[in-house]
Amino acid sequence: MNKVTTISDAVGRIENGMTVMIGGFMTVGTPEALVDAVVEKGVNNLTLVCNDAGVPGLGAGKFIRRNMVSRFYASHVGLNPEFGKLMAEEKIDGVLVPQGTLAERIRAAGVGLGGILTPTGVGTDVERGKEKITVDGREFLLEPPIKGDVALVKAFRADRQGNLVFRKSAQNFNPLMAMACDYVIVEAEHVEDVGAIEPDHVMLPGIFVDAVVKGV
Repeated sequence: MNKVTTISDAVGRIENGMTVMIGGFMTVGTPEALVDAVVEKGVNNLTLVCNDAGVPGLGAGKFIRRNMVSRFYASHVGLNPEFGKLMAEEKIDGVLVPQGTLAERIRAAGVGLGGILTPTGVGTDVERGKEKITVDGREFLLEPPIKGDVALVKAFRADRQGNLVFRKSAQNFNPLMAMACDYVIVEAEHVEDVGAIEPDHVMLPGIFVDAVVKGV
């Protein structure tokens, strides 16, 4: 199946109110062309899931600047004062999640788990309203999975069936988010014929990918 398509067709299924996951770590590994296309589409009332809120005008920060987000799950937002202002004014619901917990909650959705047990946050504000479970005398928080409607993913290489290779640290959250979402769009720097990527070099199988667009 040839999954290569145009960027406008790829983002055409994104609608108001959806939960959108965006790969990247401080905009490294963020699919900026896909972000631009979704912003241009003008959807709103989105729930975003991203490691961070980017910076003003870059990465997830583009959504923040256009007031397209109602809820935002992130582990760090300190590099985007525009996000901080909206959060202080209660114009956005900022849900801060410890970084490892965020990654594992996304992974849990991708592999069909009912949640994870973690000691991170026990005895802090993070535990408010959450169930605690004791295992071998140690307390853990039960954290539910985070599932998305759409993942925006950045890859270094993709073939026409959606098999992916990520480049160095740009891998970050991208493969986890692809596994956790119903519809996955990949922006790839290089799009190649099937067979060009050695099977043992594939870092995410094409079964998780719905659409591939050529990026830079």
